[in-house]
Amino acid sequence: MRLIVARCEVRYSGRLTAVLPEALRLLMIKADGAVMVHSDAGGYKPENWMTPPTVIEESEDGIVVRKVKDDDRLDIRIAEVVSDVTHDMGEAAALQKDGVERELQELLAGAPEWCGEGFRLVRREWPTDIGPVDLMCRNTDEDWIAVEIKRIGTISAVEQLTRYLERLRATDPAMASVRGVLAAQVVKPQARVLAESRGLDWVEVDIEVLRGDREPDLTLFA
Repeated sequence: MRLIVARCEVRYSGRLTAVLPEALRLLMIKADGAVMVHSDAGGYKPENWMTPPTVIEESEDGIVVRKVKDDDRLDIRIAEVVSDVTHDMGEAAALQKDGVERELQELLAGAPEWCGEGFRLVRREWPTDIGPVDLMCRNTDEDWIAVEIKRIGTISAVEQLTRYLERLRATDPAMASVRGVLAAQVVKPQARVLAESRGLDWVEVDIEVLRGDREPDLTLFA
C-alpha cells in the first residue's frame, strides 16, 4: 500500500464533475488498484475515490487514475509532496482461500488437464497488480488460460476472473487473447450463464476423484 501526503488539487470527471481545491490531503493507493483521497476531516469516508480495476499513470505533475472500461477519471495535480511511503502488507493481508480451495488448487496444479483438454501448468499464483491468478496454463495451441479455483462457483467468482483477465490483457501484450476458466466443485446456474455470456469456460471437478479416493463415474453412450 502506498500512502502519499501531498498538497494537491483533485478533479473527478465521469458521470459528473467535481473539484477538490488545492489542500493538504492523504492519497491512499492500494495494490488492487483502489485509490482514495482523504482529508483530515469528514470522518472515515474519503473525499473522492476510484474502485478497481483501474489504470494509474504517474508523471512529474501528478497522478491520473482511470477506470479500465468506463470514462471515470481522477486527475490529481500535486503541488508539494510531504511524505511518500510504500508498505508491504504481506500475504496475510490478502484474502485467504479456505482449506478445500487450497487443496483443489494443489490437486489441479498437478493435473491441469481436468480444467481443459491439453492444459499444462505454467505457474501457480500468477501475479497481477490486483491479486494472483490461481493457475496460469497453456494448451496444445500455446494459448494462455487463466484458471480461477473456488469451492463453489458463484457470480462473484465470475466477476473476479473477469477482472483478472482485464488486467492481464491490459498490462501484457502477450496476454491479449488470454482465456478464462472457472473451476469449482459446484458452479451455480447463474454463474454458468454469466460465464458463458462473457466467453468464459467453467468446469466442475470432483475432489475425491482428484485425490484418488474413488474412480470417476462412467458415462454410458447409447
